[in-house]
Amino acid sequence: MHKNFTEYIKEFENVLKSVFHERYNIDQFSKERGIPPVALREIMEKAPLSVAIPEKFGGRGLKVKECLGILSAASYESLSLSLTFGINIALFLEPVAKYANESVKADIFNRFLKKRNMGGLMITEPDYGSNALGMETYNEKIGDSYTVKGTKHWQGLTGMADYWIIASREKNAKGNLNRDIDFFICDVTQPNQQIVVEEYYNNLGLYMIPYGKNKVDITVPSQFKLEPASSGVKMMLDILHRSRMQFPGMALGFIKRMLDECLRHCEERVVGNSKLIELDMVQYQISKIQSAFTIASAMCFRSSTNSGIDNDLADAGVEANSMKAYITDLMQEAAQTATQLYGSTGFKMENVAGRGIMDSRAFQIFEGSNEMLYTQIAEIIVKQMKRKNDYNVYAFLKEFNLTERSHPYFKNDMDFTITQGLKQRKLVDLGKMFSRIISLNFVLEMEEKGFRKDLVANCVEVVQGEVSSLLNSFNNNNTVVQIADYHHNSHWYDFV
Repeated sequence: MHKNFTEYIKEFENVLKSVFHERYNIDQFSKERGIPPVALREIMEKAPLSVAIPEKFGGRGLKVKECLGILSAASYESLSLSLTFGINIALFLEPVAKYANESVKADIFNRFLKKRNMGGLMITEPDYGSNALGMETYNEKIGDSYTVKGTKHWQGLTGMADYWIIASREKNAKGNLNRDIDFFICDVTQPNQQIVVEEYYNNLGLYMIPYGKNKVDITVPSQFKLEPASSGVKMMLDILHRSRMQFPGMALGFIKRMLDECLRHCEERVVGNSKLIELDMVQYQISKIQSAFTIASAMCFRSSTNSGIDNDLADAGVEANSMKAYITDLMQEAAQTATQLYGSTGFKMENVAGRGIMDSRAFQIFEGSNEMLYTQIAEIIVKQMKRKNDYNVYAFLKEFNLTERSHPYFKNDMDFTITQGLKQRKLVDLGKMFSRIISLNFVLEMEEKGFRKDLVANCVEVVQGEVSSLLNSFNNNNTVVQIADYHHNSHWYDFV
């Protein structure tokens, strides 16, 4: 029988506090790679990954609320630790629970619970980053097994994970690769399943997580192939969209930490005869981080009911991309603000705010760079407008299920008609606006359940301001292009 979650998460938070602040002072390891094994052992003793294991296999039952709670508790202390859990939960355990053959699940889940194993996902390749459908890692069926060969890189937990889910394309009889994607579970403890790490990358942030380049040349029994409901591409979209809808869990703890650090520092720091907190600009900056905290909370609230493995999220691109792109922009903004408010202290490597700039920066890039995701949001919505043959943005927002509560707040700004064939820079602006309005809808949904109204009121005002600025950018006749050979006649000292 498992403890109730409130009690469980409290104990887990206490262990993290003890490990990070009392026993090992992890901040001092900020210049070191990896997490000290003794510290990781203590953290894993609480079996945090049990939240992503079904009850019938001894876990806590794959409740999204609990998964996000663990991610948030971890990211308050360490974004690297939270991402480590996020990789395990969203990119390995949930896909196994949903798509793996029943015959292989028990042993995998048992090793996660008893031996504290870890798992990750390999999709990205050196020549095929965001273009996953172009991947060259291939699989061939030989007897009752599959051989999988190729090169993958930038996988979190490189050289550290015990299991991998590896994406590849089937090589057909003519030697060509099929369009669809297959996924295989690789157990590195088994013969013929070792992954060779060709290189470890010197990642700028997230020091605790090893990244690198992996050579895949393995043979996997056929029961370790994931079983999609329809196509492998749809399965991949379902997995990635579910993962993107868990980003708010990692973001919430991190943003809350930035907020608490800012409040504490600005209460203590005296400039002239005033506390820093009394300055108008400082209050405005902190209120924006509070707005980010409210938005992250609302996204967690939304994900808890919408992103479980029982739901098919393959077509949830607008919602998943909105969450991932907007919340990671807010993480970066919170870290930048906290570092600024700390002044020179924020530039020390052991300072949680300064380090947070680099740690959160990667979140805007991996699992789809934000510019690409904003573009996709706009393209999907413009396609829906085209079907209705109505390009008025406000008319669309009024009818759209993800903006049913928030659209009235943007009537003055969004009552305009767009033209087809927008440049990508305009689609990005449009995607950003949609993501903000959709996210405010989550906030208003949460307010109805009793979330405090003063935080919501501030959030509404901040998001309205953001949308208004984005609209100015969208309406600006932006035609600048890069100049290919800019060296000629461009040395200032020639003109003095």
